[in-house]
Amino acid sequence: MTVLWKGIQVTLALFLITGLLFASGVFGVLLYAKLTGQTWFRDPTVAYAEQEAAAAKAAATAAPPEAKPVERPKSVLLEAPHIRQLPELPSGCEVTSLAMLLQFYGVDKSKMDLVPEMKKDPTPIRYNKNGSIAYWGNPNTGFVGEVTGAAKGFAIYHTALFELLKAYVPTAQDLTKEPFSKLEDQLIQGVPSVVWTTINYKVPDNWIVWDTPIGPIETTFMEHAVLLVGFDEQYVYVNDPLAGKSNKKIDKEAFIATWDAMGRQAISYTKAK
Repeated sequence: MTVLWKGIQVTLALFLITGLLFASGVFGVLLYAKLTGQTWFRDPTVAYAEQEAAAAKAAATAAPPEAKPVERPKSVLLEAPHIRQLPELPSGCEVTSLAMLLQFYGVDKSKMDLVPEMKKDPTPIRYNKNGSIAYWGNPNTGFVGEVTGAAKGFAIYHTALFELLKAYVPTAQDLTKEPFSKLEDQLIQGVPSVVWTTINYKVPDNWIVWDTPIGPIETTFMEHAVLLVGFDEQYVYVNDPLAGKSNKKIDKEAFIATWDAMGRQAISYTKAK
């Protein structure tokens, strides 16, 4: 009996020692975790919530996805009014082209309505002994000569014609000297432009010079103006007041060369927002 009791005591002592060793081991592990910042034995609910918060923070600070670039249209063709300058205005390509632009905008004005409103340079013409022009008006000031053909007529340039456009369109824009891509952008936005070119769409070789009240000017009687209504990769399309044809197709490279030769003149407007 004594032997049995001693055996039980030894067994209990072993269990007690084992329990103390286990408890001290667990305590040591927890203490180490506390001191080192390890997250063993954490509440899984808390850990999951912290992971969710970290993911949300990462998503909020991440750079937004890049927007896909909008592809620029390769061709545009607008349906704009076409008006012939003949027979009333043999020298009136610019004011006739302006009438087309205004009617497209929604202003009910004919070419003949606009003629008396167009600025004019009344400087009389004087000739040299050899018959060349010595002194005359300046198209940047107003129309030079007689637009109806009753006497010699020449032209009006963007600076003077722009004032008439602005009188009817508050958002009028003088796009002179802008790159041709700007005129294409206008068409993409649904707006045509009055542009200066030449009658045969070729760069002129017959330039002439005369003196004016504001200084000499170099120009050509091949000067012409049309309404630019479209483009594609190879051609531009114009409403030509002299040719009597709408959507006239012109080689783009040749057209840009003549437009450049005539000072890259163009007037248009911005669509109201």
